[in-house]
Amino acid sequence: MRVLFKNIKQLLQVRDTDVEKVAGKDMGELPVLEHAFLVTENDRIADFGPMDHIPDIKADHEVDATGKMLLPTWCDSHTHLVYAGNREEEFVDRIRGLSYEEIAARGGGILNSARRLGLSSEDEIYEQSSKRLKEIMQLGTGAVEIKSGYGLTTESELKMLRVIKRLAEAYPIDIKATFLGAHAFPEPFRDSRDQYVDLICDEMIPKVAQADLAEFIDAFCEKGYFSVDQTQRIMERGQEFGLVAKIHVNQFNSIGGIQAAIDSKALTVDHLEVMTEQDFIDLERSEVMPVALPSCSYFLSIPYTPARQMIDRGMPLAIATDFNPGSTPSGNMNFVLSTACIKMRLTPEEAINAATINGAYAMNLSGSLGSITRGKLANLILTREIPSYGFLPYAFGSNHIERVMIRGQFLPEE
Repeated sequence: MRVLFKNIKQLLQVRDTDVEKVAGKDMGELPVLEHAFLVTENDRIADFGPMDHIPDIKADHEVDATGKMLLPTWCDSHTHLVYAGNREEEFVDRIRGLSYEEIAARGGGILNSARRLGLSSEDEIYEQSSKRLKEIMQLGTGAVEIKSGYGLTTESELKMLRVIKRLAEAYPIDIKATFLGAHAFPEPFRDSRDQYVDLICDEMIPKVAQADLAEFIDAFCEKGYFSVDQTQRIMERGQEFGLVAKIHVNQFNSIGGIQAAIDSKALTVDHLEVMTEQDFIDLERSEVMPVALPSCSYFLSIPYTPARQMIDRGMPLAIATDFNPGSTPSGNMNFVLSTACIKMRLTPEEAINAATINGAYAMNLSGSLGSITRGKLANLILTREIPSYGFLPYAFGSNHIERVMIRGQFLPEE
């Protein structure tokens, strides 16, 4: 099927050359084509340009985009979208003064979700997760990474990863799976933590790889969770089975996780709310993509990732939702975009780059997604009539999306 968008007010993130990611001052540059057209052919971007040079083509469907923006869909590179139930009672506990760590110490947090998931069937988890996935697609997300990590037993971790695989097979959106058995220590291993690491390395990782259920491997490298040595051991074992590291680091403390991630040839380091000067220096010298999760900071009232400092020091940055039941019960990338601008002082250009091209890179998808480039997948957001793209993060309480296209097909309107 061929679709023609014409009279586009602004076509955003236009890149004729194959750019994998942007960093530093280049993040402040957002290539824009004014008064443009774009043609999709089946599932790909076929052509685009100024309206003055629109070709004489016969399209199956024409869209008049007068006054509207067209841009690539969001690439959400860090989520925990597959889970069972919710944890709104912990939300109330935090309002009453308990910290995230205090809630976890008394059996809440990740262990709470693990108990609920263990009591739920694979079909129940799939149905709940399908609703969340459809919601974020309508909100403009065209690629998403989903982690396991609420299983914490071999059986339940594999169950979660099978659900992620089923979602990837059932929906047109690109879904990347991450094995996160090292999310927390389950109760039976509270006093024998290295034995749980043994279980991850000797049983879980080989079974995940044998069933081809994940591309990435992750660990929560943090005080009270997985030490630097434990994280490195898990990442090294994952590498033996072809799993690429994407690691939770520096959410509450800087304990050396960034250097461990670099040594593990990680694709990304995620969270980074607490940074030392040495952490900045290590990241500057590496090829690792920092990933900020601003809506997590918003929800937990913890510091925001020092994104302004990272970009000013020449680093790249991606932003993602961290969609999960405990610390970020939202998969709305539009809110993430706004929060990055409002609370982390990113410019609209930097935030859009972080949510599109750099988000794609953070999932090894920059060859097919993240920019308006001929031959890339036709994953597109058509906005409503808005005055400028700066209006997207500015008017944070409104839905500015009119239609979403995934692989050349419009999502059904809801």
